Amino acid sequence: MVRNVADRAFLPAKSLLEEVGDMMILTGKTIVSALRPPYPYGGEFVSQFLFALKLCWFPLLVSTVAFGYGAPGLQAANFLVLFGAIDRLGGFFVLASIREFAPFVTAIVLAGVAGTAITADLGARKIREELDALQVLGVDPIKNLVVPRFLALMLVTGLFNVYALLFGVFAGVLATIVNGAPLGGFWATFFGQASLTDLWGSALKTTLFGAIIAIVCCYKGMTASGGAEGVGRAVNQAVVIAFLGIFAFNYVFTQTLLATNPELANLR
Repeated sequence: MVRNVADRAFLPAKSLLEEVGDMMILTGKTIVSALRPPYPYGGEFVSQFLFALKLCWFPLLVSTVAFGYGAPGLQAANFLVLFGAIDRLGGFFVLASIREFAPFVTAIVLAGVAGTAITADLGARKIREELDALQVLGVDPIKNLVVPRFLALMLVTGLFNVYALLFGVFAGVLATIVNGAPLGGFWATFFGQASLTDLWGSALKTTLFGAIIAIVCCYKGMTASGGAEGVGRAVNQAVVIAFLGIFAFNYVFTQTLLATNPELANLR
């Protein structure tokens, strides 16, 4: 009886660890397949890149401006006004937008829009047994389906990070104007606090976010079962696991970046 209770209690953790292990294996296979010739996935890569670009640009624009103008914009500006330090808002936006908000908003939008589409597409192919048919024909599903989505999502998230940074900073400028402060102080503290490490760290982090989203969504889609209801479950689980993976990776990445750059650690 005690064993049965223990099995039921630890079964979710066991299943999660097994899935994480399977995703790591899929990551290794995907990287090897991407580097090993031949490279037949060029057309699929372009198609997936344009698909994600078309679906995500407008939701990302709205989300970035809304997030940037709301929390780090108006609320931080209202707090800084109390101390007569509204000119420090630009420096705060280096921390809020470049290091955290822009990568997070980009990853959330890509996971919610492009990631769910990838999971639904591969899940539908799985329940129609198309993936099994490809293997019977000698076609590698990882090289022809996972690799192009993996590369496309990494590239599009890296590019969208620049897009999110621009509109995030625009939201900070807008918040400064709304509070009646001159923009000179905003730009002075912004460029005074910003560093090259902030920019490349933000771009690298967001690109790796795209890799996490792609692996999780492809894995859940390729292991879906139970008909249309199973595909729906897979889409829901893919989004949740992708968010958890992003949060966990962001913690490790940020601590590593701060540990290797004393200047950023002092600004924390």
